Parts: sequence; structure tokens; C-alpha cells
Amino acid sequence: MPGGIIAWGVCEGRGPVVAVEWDRVGQPGFDRIVEALVHRVYDATARVEAVNGRGGDDGIDIKVTHRSRVRIFQLKYYPDGFPTTAHKGRRKSIRQSFARALQHQPWEWILVVPCTLTTAEREFVTSLAAGQAVRVGVWDRAKLDGLLATHADLEASFTRDQLFEAAKVYGQERALLMDGVRDVSARVTALGQQADGLDDHWTVDFARQGKTVVHTLRAKHPRAHEVSPVEITLTGNGPLTPNLAQAVRRSLGFGLPEEVVLPRGAVESLTVSGPDWLSGEHRDVEVRWQPADKVPLAETAVEVAFLDGEHVTACYPGMLAHVGRGSVGRSVRVDLAGGSLELMIPAASGASASVRFTFSLEKLEPAAGLRLLRIYERIAAGGAFEVRASAGAIGSGELPPRPEAARQEAAQLRSYIEDLEAVQRHCEQYFPIPDELTPSDRIALRMARLLIQGHCVASPFLTRARFTLNGQDSPTLRSLLSGEPHAVRGSIAAFALTLGGRHLELGPVRFYHPHVTVDEEDGRRALAALEAGRGEGCEVTVRPVGGECFRHLLRDAAPGGGWTPVPLELPGFTEPR
Repeated sequence: MPGGIIAWGVCEGRGPVVAVEWDRVGQPGFDRIVEALVHRVYDATARVEAVNGRGGDDGIDIKVTHRSRVRIFQLKYYPDGFPTTAHKGRRKSIRQSFARALQHQPWEWILVVPCTLTTAEREFVTSLAAGQAVRVGVWDRAKLDGLLATHADLEASFTRDQLFEAAKVYGQERALLMDGVRDVSARVTALGQQADGLDDHWTVDFARQGKTVVHTLRAKHPRAHEVSPVEITLTGNGPLTPNLAQAVRRSLGFGLPEEVVLPRGAVESLTVSGPDWLSGEHRDVEVRWQPADKVPLAETAVEVAFLDGEHVTACYPGMLAHVGRGSVGRSVRVDLAGGSLELMIPAASGASASVRFTFSLEKLEPAAGLRLLRIYERIAAGGAFEVRASAGAIGSGELPPRPEAARQEAAQLRSYIEDLEAVQRHCEQYFPIPDELTPSDRIALRMARLLIQGHCVASPFLTRARFTLNGQDSPTLRSLLSGEPHAVRGSIAAFALTLGGRHLELGPVRFYHPHVTVDEEDGRRALAALEAGRGEGCEVTVRPVGGECFRHLLRDAAPGGGWTPVPLELPGFTEPR
């Protein structure tokens, strides 16, 4: 059984208990037991309060409130009851407590006593309800014993002193864990030492989880499976879920170091064959296959190379984290900055290798994120690969290409990060890749990168411009104000965008469009102002014709294409004109 640790859980039984001796617990002990029982019975559905301490003047010892209903418990520690022939003051005390409790308009009043009531005593209690809009009940010894049997852990906690007195006679105080957690630790350690002595090669670790005892088979040395083989046979109960089947294949088939949990419903039986003390069949079990302790690798610095024939098309450094073998083939795991590459290489000749590449762009700057995305794109493209160390190849294989949709998604993400990297480098502001990006931010980021590269871009954010006339007149201005299209250019102090909480300025930009018109109302008003000699300060709005947008250029750019805009080429977005 190389490469892992098997753990299985079986149900445990309940040991014997000792009943509460009500005539010995005393008033404080009686109160504590009853209060604990009331909490256990009602906590899930109501609010439980111990009010005013024992014997409070308001006639309430314990109050249970469930919505509009109030249930009052009155505790009387009368181990020998309240007969009329003796203890005559006890019945008077009960009446007085009941009368005080009625002031709170309870739905039910319950007398709690540690004795078994006689018929006359029970009739006395029930007679209290005569003429009153309240239910009256009794929790006597039989009721208390029944509740403690239902909640056995409470019974055990309250009978420890009785057991301790008996245990002292035989010198077994520690067996009852009278020293609390320290005794638990001592007992578990001693039991573990006994388990370790069962075999020279294997031992069993154990843990209690509720009513289940978990046994974990553990090798004492790396060659235990060779010297004393242990065979685990699992009989399944129907087909595994797809995710669980894949996990079993990765762990048992290729030896990848991951835990596999087979729930009770998936396992009909588990049979262990090996040393006599360990062998046997187990049912109703949950099985966990856990990776064994890591064996130090001789060399950890490796590189992952992608090949086209004998030509290396790309090569990335990493750290060798795992080399394993299973029933189907071999596995290699390489850790990379921000990601992990798991390769599963079948032993069968001609079978394609498979890879699981997991990575996170969280807290990575664009340059590091681009490296991970390029690795992913190499894997998605398919082809030959090799994991190399200085001593030679550790693993190699042939990867099948991924679906085109997955490759396009990766290309779009890489394009976004390339845009971000170019803008950060231009602005000399470096920060991790933002978790979220609005559509507007995505368009602005692509525009920024193209502007930095010296291109002209059409801006969907600038579909109009507003100018203030300086009072000068000209035929061209009058033609524009009269509705004739004309070319207009201007400048903006700074093109800026905000990403990841950072304000990024590219610098001053110019804007231009060869055919703009003035809003009709603004044109008439401006012409009238010019005619009256009051044109200075008059404002007009101009818009590119045909619903087009103004075009941008960085002020210091020297474009080769003039004012002809280049496309943004963003999938899912309409190109601005």
C-alpha cells in the first residue's frame, strides 16, 4: 500500500451509567440538574431563564418563554414528598409559590420535586388549577429519571461524584478521568503506546468524532509496504460521482498527493488483508485516502519546456514539488509563481498525457500574471512538453489541444493584462491586477494603450464638445453656425482613467473630427449675438455628423496614420466611429 494513509470510521457504543441518587444530591445539586434539563428540553424552541435564584419572591425559579406563552417551573427539594401527616408547611409553601406565579399570567405552571408522588399529593397539585386559566403539571422523580435517560451525557456529568466514591475503593480514580483533560491526555497517550506495540511496521492512529471512532493506518517506516504488505479492498456501492471518480483516478491512478474521501454511501465494504491484528472486513465506513509524508526530492529546480519537434518554443522555470506513481501512470507537480502544474503521464504507450494547471492572478502585477497566462495558452494549444532538471528529463508527454472557446477566453484575458501592463509602465505606477473591471474601464484601458503606442482612436466617451466664442467673426465661423459641417479640433489637459483605486494620467491629448455641426438652437443664438456685436462668451455645442465620435491623439505623438482611427478590437464591444 504505497503512497498514502487509509483512514476509516466505525460507530462506537455507549457505556453503562449510574442513576442520580436524588435524596443525596442536596438542594443546590437538584437545582443545577433541573436547570440543565430544562435548558436541554426547551433551548431549541424557546428562551430559558433562571429568574431571581432559588426561592425568589416572584414565584419563578425557571421561566420558559415561547412566543406569547410563558411556562413557569417551581423547584421544591422535597425528597420525601409533602404528605399531610408530616411537613405540613410544605403544602402551604407550594400554594404561596403558585399564587405568586399567577401574577405573571403563565400558560403552564410546573412543580418539580425529586420524589415519586402519592395519589393524594398529585391530586393536591392538580387542584391548584381549579378556577384558574392555567395548566398545572408535575415533574417528579420518574419524569426526571426519564429525561436524564434521554440526555445521557447530563446524567453522566451529574453522577461522576457517585462513581468517584466507588472508584476510590478500587484505586480507579483516573479511569473516571477525575483530573479532567490531563487524564484524557494520559489515557490517550497510553492507549497509543499500546497500539504502537502491535506491529513492527504498521500502527493505527485513532480519534473520536462524536459517536464515530476514526482509525488511521500509518506506516512506521518508508519500506513498511514491502516488508509487511497491506492490501485494501474496497467494494463500491454503485458508480462514483464524476468529481469523485476523477479524484480517485488522480490519487490512486497517478499518485498525486491529494486527499480522497469516499463517503459511507459510496462504500459497501472495506476489507483489510495483512497482519492478523489488522485484517478484517468493515461495513458502514467512510474511507479517506491521505497522502503520505513527503519524501525529500534530490533536486527541486526544474523548467517546463514546450516543444515543436526538437525545437523549444517556450521554457518556464519552477520548483519540483512532487513525483509520484500509481496504477495507471506517473505524476509530476511543479510549483510556479502564482500557480501549480500537475502532469499525469500514462504508462501505456501512445496514450495522451493530461495536465491540471491552477493559478490565481490575485495580488499579482501584470508582468507576473502574463507569464501564467502564456503558460496556460501553451497548454491549451496542445503539443509536446518536457519537465527538465539538470540531470535530465523527469517527465514528458503529448498534450491534446483544448477547445477553441477556452483558448479565446484566455487570449481575451491576456489582452486585458497586456493593456494594463503598458499603461502602468507608461505612468510608472505599478499595482496588482484589479479584481473587477467595468465595460467602460475596459474600453478606456484599450484606448490608453493605443494612444501610448502613438495611434489615433475614436472615443465613445466624447460624442460632443462645447466651445466658448471669443467674439471674433469670420466666414468660416458663420458657415459652421449656419449648419454647414466643418472640421474642428481642440485639446484636453490630460487623458486620465482610474483603475484599482489608482488615478492614471497619460498626459495632454488633442481631439479632432473632420465633419462636425453646431446644435441648431445654439447656432441661431450665436449668429444673432455676432450680428449684435456681443459674440464673446457665447457657448455652442458641436457634434460629429452621423453619430460618430471625436478622435484622440496624445499631444506629443507623431502618428504615421494621421487622424485615421485604429479599431479597438474588443470582443463584445461595438467599434466607435
